[in-house]
Amino acid sequence: MNKILPNAFRAKLANAPLRGGWLALGDATAAEIMATAGYDWLLIDGEHTPNTIRTILDQLRAVEPYPAAPVVRPVSKAPELIKQLLDIGARTLMVPMIETAEQASALVAATRYAPTGFRGVAIGSIRADRWGMVADYGATAADSLCLIAQIESQIGVDNAEAIVNTDGIDAIFVGPNDLSTNMGHLGDQDSVDVQTAINHVLSVAHDAGKPVGIIALDATSIRHYRDAGFDFIATGVDGLLLRNAAIANAGGSDA
Repeated sequence: MNKILPNAFRAKLANAPLRGGWLALGDATAAEIMATAGYDWLLIDGEHTPNTIRTILDQLRAVEPYPAAPVVRPVSKAPELIKQLLDIGARTLMVPMIETAEQASALVAATRYAPTGFRGVAIGSIRADRWGMVADYGATAADSLCLIAQIESQIGVDNAEAIVNTDGIDAIFVGPNDLSTNMGHLGDQDSVDVQTAINHVLSVAHDAGKPVGIIALDATSIRHYRDAGFDFIATGVDGLLLRNAAIANAGGSDA
């Protein structure tokens, strides 16, 4: 019998700041190519992409032989979806739009077996325990998970301290696009109000001893958030990287 492996993403946080890539194409070959590039972690995005449980599974399989730690973002916090993702072997989840401690607690409970939660049980017939080949999976599964709560609204910012102090929430990710839009600054992440909110989340999370991530796609923003103390930063999206390289290679312009 095998033992469950430690959570790769959580282990890598000891060497923060980490640089990550965003997988938005929904394609296992693209995911594998990104996995060879040297990123510390890769986000398989199920929120804004044409991904399904099957395509997420394919990308997990494509990424797992490589050093980059896979992170999966579901389209919602629905417990039924969380259950499916855990059963196919996702062990680090980044869940969007967490706005209250109650939502954070419900998310944690959805990832735990009874009596501490309500995750459905199919032990012995799921990829997560290698179809019964992981000893004591039910007792140890929670220890191998990493839950990242996304704060990306003014309500979430207002409740940040309660969210980050929720037992079972391991890290926070600030969604700057949704946050700036929610605050009335569509397309302006650099607004003083937005930056103040981002810094507030960073501060309360670090006060609680929890790492914080963000997405930044240009050199100035990457440097800014790295210097601010963010622990993991997504710096490239597969589709955008392909687009930009194609434009450069074709000698064209995006004007």
